[in-house]
Amino acid sequence: MPIELKTEYGKVFVTQEVIATLAGSAALDCYGLVGMASRKQLKDGIAELLGRDNLTRGVEVRRDKDRLEIDMYIIVSYGTKISVVAGNVQTKIKYVMNEVIGVHVDQVNIYVQGVRVAK
Repeated sequence: MPIELKTEYGKVFVTQEVIATLAGSAALDCYGLVGMASRKQLKDGIAELLGRDNLTRGVEVRRDKDRLEIDMYIIVSYGTKISVVAGNVQTKIKYVMNEVIGVHVDQVNIYVQGVRVAK
């Protein structure tokens, strides 16, 4: 179900796929993030690293009445502090959603699926 935004010119409908794509793109700009991981379970204990063309597979957008929650499944760079990377991703996503779309995100949940050496 798309999010409805009312402007002075009329209504704008934003789908959850657009929100997921923007959130994934914003997350990739954060330092210490290797990439997005699949929401599905790990294959043989190894997280699948997603490319830029399928960012939405690593993002889940949930909407309950007036609350908007985003779940991010990420892979962090080896040697970085996971809590700092996760905090930066949360802050960046909330900022981008507020500035680009004008939507308030209530919660951004980060699920670290793995740690890899950045290439």
